[in-house]
Amino acid sequence: MITVRFFASLREQLAVSQLRLDDVPASAGALRQQLMQRGVRWADALADREVLVAVNQVVRDDSCPLLAGDEVAFFPPVTGG
Repeated sequence: MITVRFFASLREQLAVSQLRLDDVPASAGALRQQLMQRGVRWADALADREVLVAVNQVVRDDSCPLLAGDEVAFFPPVTGG
């Protein structure tokens, strides 16, 4: 099982803050693709390559392998002023 969390505008767009998935995809990118198959709203939210992914609170790229027990978070890039 993995926990998937969504932050900021992604959480609002998807109307969910977290999911628990029994099947563990091979990588963060495979998870992204799996989630995008949930429908247009999901595809629109996660297709943007600007969306960052963190695995166990460390920002990673889509090639990062996933293991049971991991926490994966998706969030938009942060801008400051």
